[in-house]
Amino acid sequence: MSNNTDHRQGLSTPLSNHRWLSVTALLIAGALQTLTFSPFYLWWLAPVSVVLILLVTVPLAAEKLFRAGWLTGLGLFGSGASWVYISISEFGNTSVPVSVLLTIGFVAGLALFHGIAFWFWGKLAKHSAVRRLILFPAIWILGDWLRGWLLTGFPWLYLGTAHTDGPLAGLAPLVGVHGITFWITATGVALYAAWWMIRHLRHVAAIMTLLIALIPWLSAPAMSRLDWTELSDEPTTVAAMQGNIPQLIKWDPEFLKDQIVAYLGMTEAYWETDLILWPETAIPIPHDQAGKIIEHISEELGDNSTLITGIPWYGFSDRIEDFTFHNSIMAIGNGEGIYHKQRLVPFGEYVPLQGILRGLIGFFDLPMSDFTRGPENQGPLIANGLKVMPFICYEVAYPDFVAFNSRGTDLLLTISNDGWFGDSIGPLQHLQIARMRALETGRYMLRGTNNGVTAIIDNRGQITETIPHFKRATMTGNVFTASGNTPYMETGSWPVLTLALILIVFVRERTIPPSSATGS
Repeated sequence: MSNNTDHRQGLSTPLSNHRWLSVTALLIAGALQTLTFSPFYLWWLAPVSVVLILLVTVPLAAEKLFRAGWLTGLGLFGSGASWVYISISEFGNTSVPVSVLLTIGFVAGLALFHGIAFWFWGKLAKHSAVRRLILFPAIWILGDWLRGWLLTGFPWLYLGTAHTDGPLAGLAPLVGVHGITFWITATGVALYAAWWMIRHLRHVAAIMTLLIALIPWLSAPAMSRLDWTELSDEPTTVAAMQGNIPQLIKWDPEFLKDQIVAYLGMTEAYWETDLILWPETAIPIPHDQAGKIIEHISEELGDNSTLITGIPWYGFSDRIEDFTFHNSIMAIGNGEGIYHKQRLVPFGEYVPLQGILRGLIGFFDLPMSDFTRGPENQGPLIANGLKVMPFICYEVAYPDFVAFNSRGTDLLLTISNDGWFGDSIGPLQHLQIARMRALETGRYMLRGTNNGVTAIIDNRGQITETIPHFKRATMTGNVFTASGNTPYMETGSWPVLTLALILIVFVRERTIPPSSATGS
């Protein structure tokens, strides 16, 4: 038996020695992470989850780590992202058995990212417990990044997002959500390492490890009071309309006129407001057919007022040399610009391999699921001379995308239609993600949705005004424009990703010799 294997024997626990206990522990560890996000806000469970994962995985043989990672992902996405069932079943014209199978496939597929990350972890660290501990935060971060990039990406349920309401929030303008996640996982490693050291009677080393791990947790609250951007003294008045249009009639031709009339009626008392916001596809007909509606809005608006609304766009695209649809947002009145969504939702807004899948089941033929991705490097909308950077629905979940596109802008804006996910935790998670983007960029964000949650989010990620779920209402309030960029907007996630790669390269290259690991 090798020295490394002997070294791991002292780490064995009932969780790692009994198959069903380890399976249960990993599923629970993944599910605990869901409880860190909205609407639960138990952010402190994230390091606990990491410790539980390490108690199972550090003593395991390297070849068993893929399954361990997959089970962890299954617990996370099974509890935190299975709300996709609602859009498949209730709005996708799909039978319950098929909806269940598709949801299971979705969750199991996402869990593969954790499985692959843990497999890679085993390949790099092999049987050395010390290497496994050092590499764990790096592997986790790179796994998150890969999941947010590959095949459009699913940048959801990043552990750092929970700290919109946690003590590490002050790190967001510096290192972004991935940087916060890195330290959360590093804290879990430190707790596990301290337990290991105490078992070996190394109490001083355990105390020092914990003190080092606590430094960001103690310093970040003070950093959250720093101003990385400068806010204007004069407020911009805003009004956002939440129409609460039932998803089942959203694209029904018989109800299109009623929806537009509803939004016009809700706006009747607010035409003089500086900035008026209607949600995603509030005008549910293509812009080339909505000329009279747009003209009517322009006539009603005050001289210094701008209305921004979601609207499908149809026309000839020079980029693809064909006629196409875009999911878009446009400024009307004392403003200008139209923005086409760049990050589309797979199966919701476009169908991969559509030549094969369309017509197979109802879910692959959802209304407006044939959009084309918008061009890169689109500029902001202009509203009363202000540069307003818009993000449509899913786009706000991409941290680097938002940070880089927000440089030099005055205000952030996001529109969505979370009616696809019903009365689930999905829309509440989406709101929290938007709050993290405001925190990372040091900018106010105005969020408009069809059925909730419409909100004004300040430059520290806190909600100042809101409309509850499933209520037709108008939200009014003030926003303040910002100048300057946060450090995270300048660098994005590259510093933390580079750190992760450095750890992998140098630890993998045996800068910690096997003899030293054995002696530990």
